[in-house]
Amino acid sequence: MKRRLLLISSLALASAAPLARAQDAWPAKQPVRIVVPFAAGGTSDVLARLIGEKLQVAIKQTVVIENKAGAGGVIGADAVAKSPADGYTILLGTISSHAINPALQPKMPYNATTDFAHVILLGSISNVLLVGASQPWKTVPEFIAAAKAKPGEISFASAGQGSSQHMSGEMFKLLAGADLTHVPYKGSAPAIQDVIGGQIPASFETVTVAAPHIQSGKVRALAVTSAQRSGAIPTVPTLQEAGVANFDVASWQAFYAPAATPPAIVKTLNTEIAKILVMPDVKARLDALGLVHTPNTPEQFTAFGKAEIAKWTKVVKDGKVKPE
Repeated sequence: MKRRLLLISSLALASAAPLARAQDAWPAKQPVRIVVPFAAGGTSDVLARLIGEKLQVAIKQTVVIENKAGAGGVIGADAVAKSPADGYTILLGTISSHAINPALQPKMPYNATTDFAHVILLGSISNVLLVGASQPWKTVPEFIAAAKAKPGEISFASAGQGSSQHMSGEMFKLLAGADLTHVPYKGSAPAIQDVIGGQIPASFETVTVAAPHIQSGKVRALAVTSAQRSGAIPTVPTLQEAGVANFDVASWQAFYAPAATPPAIVKTLNTEIAKILVMPDVKARLDALGLVHTPNTPEQFTAFGKAEIAKWTKVVKDGKVKPE
């Protein structure tokens, strides 16, 4: 009996050893997939490709980008949540997939907190309140006064229902007491083109998309939504500076892995990506995109994610925002 127990123990240890070595040796195979839950060409896609190129050099394995768009990032995020938790599939998630949609949608296919390992918060990009160049408003107080004088008659465009741009507008309505009408578009490009063309008077848009049009004079920037000014458009004041107290909204981007991914792999990813984010050429690109990175651990990022869900749940409730 003793010999049998010893044999069973030896076999168990022998079978566990390759698994331990495989985890310790991550990544022992290729490729590592980065799933982007949005279409190619957007900010998330640009970030994934920029970081993916550097990551494959750091880990000495091929990194491929897979675009899996739909439902405000939910389809791609759900696919990653249900992927093997082995470090070979990670997600570039956003405020939409992991904070706004969980707050806005009554039924989600995943839990944004418990179904993911939080790898690293890449950074945040401010939105900006824009009006068309032909519109009369030059300042935020003028815009608010006009909205209060004609409740519901001034509309604002967004990149879509549940986007950070949409929710920036909803928070503006709450904090400024301005009754605006939301007009959702299928993406940033058609929304800002209609602001430029005068079909719609105003919009909230990411600094990344808006900056070239602001610089060309096709639209006028009244204020950015973040608590600090954006380095991409430093002369534009914040909404707080313009008189809307406590306004602080930024669209953020981050990396996630399936929930059961070994902590050692999560830590390695966090460490390697953190190194990439401070490389001079990468930092220059991030600055051009208007993305602000603050170093963070997986634990700090997890706490941030929970706070964001709570924040947007309150905005949705107080603003009586309904999903489409």
